[in-house]
Amino acid sequence: MNEVMTIERIQTSKELERCPFPIPYGWFMIEESAKLPVGEIRNIQAFDQEWVLFRGESGKVGLSDPFCPHLGAHLGHGGVVDGDNIRCPFHHWEFDADGWCKAIPYAKIMPGLARKRPVLRTLPVEERYGAIFAWYHPDGVDPLFPLPTVPEFEADDRIETRRGQWNIGTAIQEIGENGVDYAHLRFLHGSPIIPEGVAKADDYKFSVDIGDGFITGEHHGPGIQVMRFNKDGVTMVMFSTPLPVDREMTLSRMAFTFRDYAEGSTERGIAEHLYAHSIGAAEGEESAGFESVDLIVWDNKKYRPQPLLCDGDGPILMWREWFAQFYASENAAA
Repeated sequence: MNEVMTIERIQTSKELERCPFPIPYGWFMIEESAKLPVGEIRNIQAFDQEWVLFRGESGKVGLSDPFCPHLGAHLGHGGVVDGDNIRCPFHHWEFDADGWCKAIPYAKIMPGLARKRPVLRTLPVEERYGAIFAWYHPDGVDPLFPLPTVPEFEADDRIETRRGQWNIGTAIQEIGENGVDYAHLRFLHGSPIIPEGVAKADDYKFSVDIGDGFITGEHHGPGIQVMRFNKDGVTMVMFSTPLPVDREMTLSRMAFTFRDYAEGSTERGIAEHLYAHSIGAAEGEESAGFESVDLIVWDNKKYRPQPLLCDGDGPILMWREWFAQFYASENAAA
């Protein structure tokens, strides 16, 4: 369904902002599981601040504020993993992955507040499909919806997951909007036609069907998209997990898989072509991949809150209205 809106004037360049959005809440991929070995501590940027990521001896992952609640030492500079806890380099206070103070080597009595509740801010973490996911909400609200189940990543008869990542100079709302901007597929990517598309918003999910089943997908909040490319009974899955580094930078990660068809089979050829098509590298096709064309637009555009739309545009306003639910109060602590 196409949408239009009535506007009376066009905002000028100085009135527009590149990314006038707060950081949205939801589940976001933080790192590939294989890249965080037991005992490692790493400083990362996400959600417009620095965090400390660590893996305990049991394999449990923690993601915490960097500064010790005792006297403010940085846990990611000189801190170590002790069991499943992260230990501050300053006075060796220890905290678990849920933020509870577990040890103070020289204290006879744990401070009262530390006996009642966690004192180091941490984010809920889950690992699935070879990736570490964290739930972020600026107000510290517990997860409001689950991680999705993707059967293709749980099957034994699939190829080894193919992964890629890109730094994109815009907010994730802008990146996701591409999924309902059907017209740009013709004029930016070189598709021979503007494909028909259907979209539906349902609570924390947003689903799309492009090209009458050729591409079907579902957004699970702002940080996870499961896209399926389908042809002649063969399906290739693209698992897209953009991470808001800050308000104007997104680390976009994608994982691809399909059934491990026999080499040289018709099905294998279709699956490989669907994979190549999704990244704009299909032999015999003129379409360009997002890396060569979308990034140029995203890195340099400004957001128009009142876009001048026409009847050929996709459900852009539906997308924006759905996405807006994931913005909490501007004054919430980051």
